Amino acid sequence: MNNTDKTATRMAHQPIDWSEIKQRLETAQVATSRLWRPTAEDTQRILHDRAQVLAREIPAAEDADASIEVMEFQLAHERYAIATEYIREVHPLEELTPLPCTPVFVLGIVNVRGEILSVIDIKKFFDLPERGLTDLNKIIVLESADMVFGILADAISGVYRILRADIQPPLPTLTGIREDYLLGITAQRVVMLDAAKLLSDETLVVQEQVGD
Repeated sequence: MNNTDKTATRMAHQPIDWSEIKQRLETAQVATSRLWRPTAEDTQRILHDRAQVLAREIPAAEDADASIEVMEFQLAHERYAIATEYIREVHPLEELTPLPCTPVFVLGIVNVRGEILSVIDIKKFFDLPERGLTDLNKIIVLESADMVFGILADAISGVYRILRADIQPPLPTLTGIREDYLLGITAQRVVMLDAAKLLSDETLVVQEQVGD
């Protein structure tokens, strides 16, 4: 048996010193952890990278608040839009019943599944001139926690989002109290209605329930 074999045989019969092995492992772990420690420049770079990531995330949240989803519709060859959060449904205009002793802009009432809703002509509400015949075959039902009524429309153009910053001040031809019911007008000449203001005006509503 050579010297190498004798050494191996002797080590095989020696008891294992677990405390020594543990000490060696701990020493190796400490040495490994010291291989890289961030310098001041490394720390600044890490903080800068994190700030850039956060800067990219914040505008995404701000974009949701900076825009508004609207439904655009046509009435008497004019384009209007209203926030979809106030729109319950679009209903065909059927069996409109005129009501006496109501403002001229309240055209009458309709029965929508047992619910009596007043129907408003916003052209007359804003004292705008009539421009020829229209179809008047749609009712956009607006709803809040305390109020519900319909506004007339010739056609629904679609639903899309618009930046609040793109809404300009109301038309100069609309003055006085009616101006308070407008958010403004877009570059595409779409008149933005303020649904919250409309739904808070009790003079626009004639509402009853039809018995069973």
